[in-house]
Amino acid sequence: MTSSCDLSPDPVRLARPLTRLAENLKGQSKTRIVAIGSSSTAGEGDVIPYPHRLELALRKRFPDRMIDVVNRGIGGQEAPEELARFESDVFAEAPALVVWQVGTNAIYHRDLYDPHRVAATITTGLGWLTARQLDVILMDLQYAPQLLGGKESDTRLMVSLIAEAAADMPGVSVFRRFALMEKWVKQGIDIGQLISGDGLHQTEFATGCVTAALDAAMGVAIGNIPGAAA
Repeated sequence: MTSSCDLSPDPVRLARPLTRLAENLKGQSKTRIVAIGSSSTAGEGDVIPYPHRLELALRKRFPDRMIDVVNRGIGGQEAPEELARFESDVFAEAPALVVWQVGTNAIYHRDLYDPHRVAATITTGLGWLTARQLDVILMDLQYAPQLLGGKESDTRLMVSLIAEAAADMPGVSVFRRFALMEKWVKQGIDIGQLISGDGLHQTEFATGCVTAALDAAMGVAIGNIPGAAA
């Protein structure tokens, strides 16, 4: 059992700088980030979810700034339900950055969703977000047994569709969680250390590692901010 995970930039380097977030931080005003998604965002069981962890990491990185990461995750939801909440749960918070964790339930509940239609909904949501000139990070699926096996082709399709949705959108990057966790497994981390007994949800260890990788990627994409911790 390993106690560490590889946080090297590949494969989670963000494709675009977090310009809006950086400007907000340079202004030293109160900075709000909204995390919207399903159970990876809301939290599952006794695992502390990534939005709370990210808030602590960013406050440590920028110790003289006021940074809040608002958790707007609801377990079991997918892009159509999340899009319906944008006005009340995202735009009302006036964030500089939105982290949209999406795609998992499109595959886990494959009988309810079509990946291509979910991707079309993601594209619509990204249009709404970028029209407001917000920075956006799409977090794709976790690498988990319930999304592999007979569902692996659909899972990899969903990962590709998320990447395609973001490709031509200004200010949008993908945090490639699936590729990151797959890399860890190939490096020798047991899947049981990353995914809980239900075969779907991340463990405490995996959630900590994923958050650390996201924080590191964001740090690079934000760039140099006066007063930031080394």
